[in-house]
Amino acid sequence: MYIQGVDSVYDLEYVDGLKYGEIFHQREKEWSGYNFKVADVDLLLRNFTSCEDESKRCLEQGLVLPAYDYTLKSSHLFNLLDARQAISVTERTGYIARVRAMARATAESYLRQRAELGFPLLKGEARDGLLAHYSEWMTTEEEDE
Repeated sequence: MYIQGVDSVYDLEYVDGLKYGEIFHQREKEWSGYNFKVADVDLLLRNFTSCEDESKRCLEQGLVLPAYDYTLKSSHLFNLLDARQAISVTERTGYIARVRAMARATAESYLRQRAELGFPLLKGEARDGLLAHYSEWMTTEEEDE
């Protein structure tokens, strides 16, 4: 906004001759109306649990990237529930913990998967250092159990 000298995101030039607001304002209005007033709370609650379950199921099958996708969906559903004020302050903490647990499990699975592949996108010292760090992390994890 600073570079273009405008005060509103809607006044930003998105492409030559078109402003962001000309393209996206109606979309923003409709989605805001849906998110804050119309979204079916019971459906959002069921979908959150379904996405959480599917994320766990994907991880059990070694499907890290689909699990990640379902983790992101769960996070988005939590945000919609929060926007609708459909969950109490106490419940909010629990939902955040559930999303965090999914994110952590997914990240750990991704790291494990990449290590098993030998971190193929890394070369030389960077690869060797990460493999050593991963081995140390795994040893610490096993000791904690």
